[in-house]
Amino acid sequence: MKLAIMQPYFFPYIGYFQVIQAVDTFVVYDDVNFIKGGWINRNFILSQGKRSRITLQLQGASPNLLINQIKLGSNRIKLLKTIQQSYSKATFFSYVYPIIEEILLYEEDNLSKFIDFGLRRICNYLGLSPKWYISSDLKKDSKLYGQNKVLSICTELGGSHYINASGGRSLYDKLAFSNQGVQLSFIASKDIEYPQFGGLFEPNLSIIDVLMFNDQEQCSRLLKSFDLD
Repeated sequence: MKLAIMQPYFFPYIGYFQVIQAVDTFVVYDDVNFIKGGWINRNFILSQGKRSRITLQLQGASPNLLINQIKLGSNRIKLLKTIQQSYSKATFFSYVYPIIEEILLYEEDNLSKFIDFGLRRICNYLGLSPKWYISSDLKKDSKLYGQNKVLSICTELGGSHYINASGGRSLYDKLAFSNQGVQLSFIASKDIEYPQFGGLFEPNLSIIDVLMFNDQEQCSRLLKSFDLD
C-alpha cells in the first residue's frame, strides 16, 4: 500500500496534489510543531501579472504549538476578494471560484481542520480519493519524532511504500525504511507550464492558479506529470 504523510498547507502547489495522486492512503500531519515562515498558512498567486503572496492570518502562531493547536485570524474575506480580483478573467474562474469561496467561508477556526477541509474539497474536484487520515487520530507513540514517527504511522496503517515530495530527501534514509520493510520514493515533478494571462509563465504558484487556467482533464494530466525515484 502506497502511503504519504504531509503537513496541512494552505492552497498548496500542484506538487502536493501529485503526492496525493500517487498514493492509496494520505495522512494529514497535524500534530507536529507549526513552522513560522513556512507554507502552512501562505502561498503565491498571480495578481496583476506578478507573483503575489497570500497569507492566512493566524492568532498567536508559535513554533511551540502544534499545527492543530492554532486558531485562524480574521482575513479570509479579504483573501477571497483578492483572489476574485486577481482571477476574475481567468478561463475557468466561473467553475473554480465557487470552490475557493466555499473553502474560505468554511466556518472553522482551527487551522488544521480548516486546511484539511480545503484539501479534501480540492481533491474532490480533482477526482482524488485516497483513504484519508488525520495524524493526531492515530494510535502512534507520541514521543517519536521525525523519521521514526513517520515509520510508526507506516506500520500502523500497513504502508509498504512511502512516497514523499522531493524536498524531503534530506529528512529520510532509504536504508532505515528498507529495514522496516517499507520502500521509500520521492516525487520528481516534471516541468509544468500552461497558459495564464498571456505573459511569461509564472511557475510554482498555488493550486488556485492551476485550477483557474486548466479544466479537470488538463489538471489530471498535470497531476501525473512526475517520476518516482
